[in-house]
This record gives sequence, C-alpha cells and structure tokens, in this order.
Amino acid sequence: MVATKSKTIKVKIWRGDHEGEMLTYEVARRDNQTVLDVVSEVQKKLEPSLAYRYSCRVGVCGTCAIMVNGEPRWACRTHVSKVAKDDELTLEPLRNMPRIKDLVVNMDEFFAKWQHVGSDFKSERTRDDKPYEVNPKSAKRRKANAAIECINCGICYAACDVVGWDNNYLGPAALNRAWTLVNDVRHVGSSETLKKASAEGGCGSCHTQGSCMTYCPVSLSPTGSIAGLKRASLFSFLKRD
Repeated sequence: MVATKSKTIKVKIWRGDHEGEMLTYEVARRDNQTVLDVVSEVQKKLEPSLAYRYSCRVGVCGTCAIMVNGEPRWACRTHVSKVAKDDELTLEPLRNMPRIKDLVVNMDEFFAKWQHVGSDFKSERTRDDKPYEVNPKSAKRRKANAAIECINCGICYAACDVVGWDNNYLGPAALNRAWTLVNDVRHVGSSETLKKASAEGGCGSCHTQGSCMTYCPVSLSPTGSIAGLKRASLFSFLKRD
C-alpha cells in the first residue's frame, strides 16, 4: 500500500479489560487501507503490547471482528476510506462479551450457547451405511442452505440489543444454527432441537430488530431463521394440542 502524501489518521483504541481507557495513536493514511492494516501498524510500530485477533486477513475466518466507530465489523474487510470520520477511527472490542484485553473478548458464553442448541446433530446412519440422499431443491434443504454459511464470528451477537438486555438469550448465531438442524432431513433430533430453541431465552425472546441481519458480513438472515423457528414452534404446539 502507498501512503497518501502528508496524510495521517488518528485512531482511538480501547486499552485494558473491562476497566481501561481510550488511547489515541496516529498512523499514516494509505491507499486501500483496511482497519486491520491500521491496527497491525499500531501494534508493530507504536504499541507492541496491543492485543487483538486475526488469522486469514481475507474475510474468511472472522476472528478480527471488533467494533469500528460503534458498529461490529470484520477489521480485514472494512476499508478505512468507507468508515473514517474526519480522518479518525474509534476501535473497541465486540459488545456483549467480557473484555479480556484491549480488542480481545472472551467468547466462551457465545460458543456455549451455540453448543447448547446447535451441536447435537444426530444421525440414524453409521459410516458403514449408504450416504443419505438429500434433494438439493427440496424446501427444507433450501431453508437449511440459506443459513448454513455462518462461521461464528460473533458479529451478530455483538449487534444484538436483546443479548445486551437478556443474558439468557441464546443469540442470533445459535438460533440460526438451530434452524439449519431443524431443516436437515438427516438430523433425527429435530424435535429436540426445536424444543431447546423455543425454550426460555430462545427464539421467543427475539424482538425482530434485524441488527443481526444488517451487520452479518456474509449476508445471512438470522432474523429470518428465528422467524422460521417461531413458526415451527407454534405449529408443533398446535399439533400437540
């Protein structure tokens, strides 16, 4: 990247854990510069102790997710030219998760909720059986495919106000995963998954604000998945009666 002549950008970065402060750094403004480029430059040249996460740098892994000017984003996919206000950036750790240090958060609770409702895929077949034939054009498969690309980056969880209000709420990513299982014809525990997804803290707690859908970096719609779970839960209840 080429530095823009005599241009700099001021970067305010959260330093510390839940107790800390915003510190300001100044780096060169460069062509095609991403937020991750900025953070990396601060760490390499100005503040070696700065803690942050990244892995692939190309928008595949999602580990570089942080708050950029108050909005959850992948740092590697966010170009400075599109988000900087008056040549300034404010960078903070993701919302709704405990802060460990600087831009790093503890995602244990996020993954625990996902595992509670989304990790129980059950099949009646073994590796010795013939593979299950799934019709890719079936309604259930299309619904599952629409939600299956989630990589658990935590963006939707950080964007969700309900998660901030209600610690028991499973959150968009976990419920999105539950929707893929409910629609997976190979999964023999669909009713159990639906029961977990519609229990206290499940899909009924969603206020349908759509923030998860707005900020999802891969354009998924957890809002739509949760709406599907609500309908399926209602139909299941009526069928029991």
